[in-house]
Amino acid sequence: MLQTLSRREWLSLSSCGFGSLALTGLEARNQTIGKPANINPLAAKLPHLSPKAKRVIFLFMQGGVSQVDSFDYKPRLVADDGKMLSFDDARVIAKTGMRGSSQRIMKPLWKFAQHGQCGRFASDLFPEMNRFVDDLCFIHSMQTEGVAHGPATLFLHCGATNSVRPSMGSWVLYGLGSPNETLPGFVTIGPSSGNGGPRNFGNAFLPAIYQGTPLGKAGGSPGDMTIKNLQSRLSGKAQADRFGLLKELHAQRLSETPGDSELEAIANSYELAWRMQAGAPGALDLAGESRPTLARYGIGEKATDSFGRQCLMARRLCEQGVRFIQVTYGDNSANPAWDQHSDLPKHGFHARAVDRPIAGLLADLKERGLLEDTIVWWGGEFGRTPYAEKNGTGRDHNPGGFTVWLAGGGFKPGFAHGATDDFGAAAMEGKVHMHDLHATILHQLGIEHERLTFRYAGRDFRLTDVHGKVVNEVIG
Repeated sequence: MLQTLSRREWLSLSSCGFGSLALTGLEARNQTIGKPANINPLAAKLPHLSPKAKRVIFLFMQGGVSQVDSFDYKPRLVADDGKMLSFDDARVIAKTGMRGSSQRIMKPLWKFAQHGQCGRFASDLFPEMNRFVDDLCFIHSMQTEGVAHGPATLFLHCGATNSVRPSMGSWVLYGLGSPNETLPGFVTIGPSSGNGGPRNFGNAFLPAIYQGTPLGKAGGSPGDMTIKNLQSRLSGKAQADRFGLLKELHAQRLSETPGDSELEAIANSYELAWRMQAGAPGALDLAGESRPTLARYGIGEKATDSFGRQCLMARRLCEQGVRFIQVTYGDNSANPAWDQHSDLPKHGFHARAVDRPIAGLLADLKERGLLEDTIVWWGGEFGRTPYAEKNGTGRDHNPGGFTVWLAGGGFKPGFAHGATDDFGAAAMEGKVHMHDLHATILHQLGIEHERLTFRYAGRDFRLTDVHGKVVNEVIG
C-alpha cells in the first residue's frame, strides 16, 4: 500500500507550482448544469436554454468612464454649462443624508456627432470605437450599488458590495464548464490588486477549481502577461514519472476523503498543468501574429502597445475556447485609471491607450467569425456626474445612471436601450440594475440566473442574489 502523505508533502512533489491554479479539463461531457462530474468538475455541461453565446470577453474600464463625455449625448449640458443647479449627489447623500446639493454644470469636453448607419451619437473621445457603433448595443440606464470604488467594483464582479461571493467568471465556469483541455476556463488579464483584488476573480465558497487564473497585473509591462511557474525544471521522462506518481497518490487520497473540493482542485490542477506546459506557451505567444494584425491592435506604438497586447491575447484565448476572459485597463492606485476627480482631460490619455486596441479586437473577432457567439462587454464600475466636482475640472462617481455597451452574443447591434435624465445624472427610462445585466449575460450563455445556485452555509446562493431580471429589449 502507498504511504499516506500530508497535503503539504503532496504539494512539494509538484515541480510546476500549480497548486494554486486549481483548474482542469478532462474528457467527460454533457453533464447537467451546475452539477460537476465526479471525475471532472470542469467538463462542459448542458445549458438550461439554447445559448446565443459561448464565451465572454469583459473589458473592464477601472475607475469609471464619464458617460456624458463619451456615449450619452446630453445637449442640455452645453446649454447650461456653468450654471449652479440642484442634484441628489450620491456622495453627499452617503455622507450627510442631504439631498438637493448645489452643483456647477460642466459641458462635455469632447464633441458629439452621429455615427454609423444607426446614427448613434458618440463623442470623439473614442474615434476608433465609433466606427463600430452599428455592432454595439448600448445600455444608457445602468445603475449599481456602492459609491466608492471598492464596493462598486466588487458588486460589478461578484454581485455583492462587501460579502465574500464568487466572481461572475467563476459562476459561469461552474455553470457551463470548459470546452478546452489545455487552458484554464476563466482567465483575468492585468487584474488590479486593489478595490477587491483577487476577490474580483475568486471562487469564494464555490469549489476552488472554479477560481480565475491571472495573467500579469494592472499597469504591468507587456512582458508580464504570462502564466507563472509554467515551465518545469525536469526532463521529459522525469516529469512524466513524477506526474504518474502524483496521479496515483491523489487517487488514493481522494478515495479516502471523497468530496474534498480543495484536494480535488489540487489534483485536477496538476492534470491541467501537465497539458498546459505543451499547449499554453503557444496560445500566449504573440510572435506568430502578422504585422497587419499587430498594427490593428496598436502593438509597437507607445500609447497602445500594452493594452493592445492584452486585447490580442484575449482574442487568442477566445479562439482556444476559454469561457470567460476579463481584461482590465487600470492600475493599482487608490484612484484607478479613469477616476478623474480634478483633471477630466486625462480621460483623453486613457482613451488613446484603449480605443485602437478595442476597435482592433472587434474587427478581428468579426473577421474570424467569433463575434457572433462571443459577448464583448465594455464598461466600468459606475459612471461620472454631469457636474464638476467641488467646482473644479473633474467629475465625481455616479452609480445612479451610466452607460455600458455589449457586442455580439445575440445582442441587438446598433441599438440603444434606456435613458438618463436631461443632464445624464440618473437613469429614468428602462432602468437596468447590475443584477439585471448579470442575469441578461447569463441568459445569452444559456443560463437561467435563478437556477444557477450553490448551497453554502444553509442557503442557496447565486450571482444575482434574490434580484435580477433579463432585459429582453436588448436581445436580438
